Amino acid sequence: MTLISAKGISVHHRNVSALQNVSLSLDAGEIVTIVGPNGSGKSTLLRVLIGAITPDTGTVTRAPDLRIGYVPQKLAIDPTLPMTVRRFLNLPRRISNADAENALTAAGAEHVSHQQMAALSGGQFQRVLLARAILSRPNLLILDEATQGLDQPGSANFYRQIDAVRQDLNCAVLMVSHELHVVMSASDRVICLNGHICCEGAPDVVSAAPAYRELFGSGTGGALALYRHDHDHHHDHDHA
Repeated sequence: MTLISAKGISVHHRNVSALQNVSLSLDAGEIVTIVGPNGSGKSTLLRVLIGAITPDTGTVTRAPDLRIGYVPQKLAIDPTLPMTVRRFLNLPRRISNADAENALTAAGAEHVSHQQMAALSGGQFQRVLLARAILSRPNLLILDEATQGLDQPGSANFYRQIDAVRQDLNCAVLMVSHELHVVMSASDRVICLNGHICCEGAPDVVSAAPAYRELFGSGTGGALALYRHDHDHHHDHDHA
């Protein structure tokens, strides 16, 4: 079942073209990652999909029961403002303690409920944002550079958490990321964007495509193989 589709999307910012004739669709349960250089329109495309930007041309069609959970690229919280994680989860509407604890547990942040938001580590902060995004039990989870600022082990752990959330909620996941080595092995489908869609398909197909290599070089293949080995090793260890 198609959850969301975009056809012929074009967006201009101050007479500069951000997106040109972009079309994509996302089906239930799949993990799709959008990659591209800075300024390639990735965040703009996400904002079009969630309805925050109206495109100059093109249409977005959403399934009638679509519930979107959104994890932003960053969220600035005044460090002088006292706010616990539990209180943060009450914004914009109050939720029950049980719902808050369930969401934090699903996001891998079950022990931070009473901590101050300003005191959290980068990884904990992102997991709290993830918890907030899954409170509505979305059938589509959208993440915009959600691991920016985390080190590589932290990023890998966060992506494993995303996969666990996807299995728990049976939701689709759409991610924007610059971390090719992690993303490529975590995705069912990769879309390479540079104002327009340069190429798309399974990770191994995209990583071999000339348009992808022109943007990112050919050095990601080794990192992809290395991460797959590491990923498989972790799964073997987990099931030992």
